[in-house]
Amino acid sequence: MDDVDRQIIAVLQEEGRISNQDLADRVGLSPSPCLRRVKALERDGVITGYRAVIDPRAVGRGFEVFVSANLVRAEASAIQAFEDAVQRVDEVVEVRRMIGLPDYLMRVVVADLEAYEHLYSDTLAALPAVERVYTQLAMKTVKQTAVPVSGRAGGRR
Repeated sequence: MDDVDRQIIAVLQEEGRISNQDLADRVGLSPSPCLRRVKALERDGVITGYRAVIDPRAVGRGFEVFVSANLVRAEASAIQAFEDAVQRVDEVVEVRRMIGLPDYLMRVVVADLEAYEHLYSDTLAALPAVERVYTQLAMKTVKQTAVPVSGRAGGRR
């Protein structure tokens, strides 16, 4: 991956619906080579998809919580059962398996506190192999950005 590929990725992270012509202009290529590079980045798995970023409140999901879950036992069958079950919970929009405790960190979006209480009681606490579920509520999002693609890969500038 060279600097032009990084420029393409940076632009697409900010403007996923940009036309190929405008993208090519922004990165200093003609349209055909630009499109070839985008297709290669998609084929190689660097670009994994395109999405619309929406305001959760606009679709009735303005209450967001972070939920951590600890499993009763860390064996393959328990892990698989939990991961399979959590895939079927629409309100859980992101799940990370952690190193150390908690075993899992989930981002959950629902309409309000009452909806979360029902989800917690009826679904999250009943997920397979779950020993304990903890909830945290963020006051505000301080930073949420695209993946950095330029500069040094692992440190400060």
